[in-house]
Amino acid sequence: MSPNRGLRAIALFEAAKGILVLAAGVGALRLLNGNAEVLARRVVRHLELDPAGRYTTIILDLAAQMTNQQVWMVTAGAAAYCLVRFIEAYGLWKERAWAEWFAVVGGALYIPIEVKILISRPNPVKALLLAANVLVVVYVAWILAKKRRKTGENSAS
Repeated sequence: MSPNRGLRAIALFEAAKGILVLAAGVGALRLLNGNAEVLARRVVRHLELDPAGRYTTIILDLAAQMTNQQVWMVTAGAAAYCLVRFIEAYGLWKERAWAEWFAVVGGALYIPIEVKILISRPNPVKALLLAANVLVVVYVAWILAKKRRKTGENSAS
C-alpha cells in the first residue's frame, strides 16, 4: 500500500503547529523573574505606543503582575499541546486509524469555535483557517469511510 500523500501533508501541518507552539512555549521562558514587564515596556517603546494609553496601560499592568508560576503553566500547556500534535502527526504519517479518528474528532471540535470567531470578527485569514480545518476533517473522514467500506467488502466475501 502506497503512502497517502494527503495524510502525510496533514501530518506535516500538525507537526509544524507543534513546532510553532513549542517555540512559543520556550520563548515564554524569557518572561520568568519579572522579564514580562521589561519585555512589554521594550515592545511599547519599539512600537512607539503611548505608555499612558488605555490598552497599553492594561498590557503593562498584566505584564507586571505575571508570576513565574503563570509562565511555567503557559510553558507546560505549550509542551502538552506540542506533544499531542507530534503524536497525531506520527499517527497520520503511519496511517494509523486512531490518529485519523483523532484528527476528525479534534478538528470537528474546533469548527464551531472558528465559526463563532469568524462571525464576530471576519477576516480572510480566519476564513482560510476555517476552510482548511473543514477540508482536513472532511478529507480524513472520507479516508476513514473508504477504509470502512473496504473492510466491509473484504469481510462479506
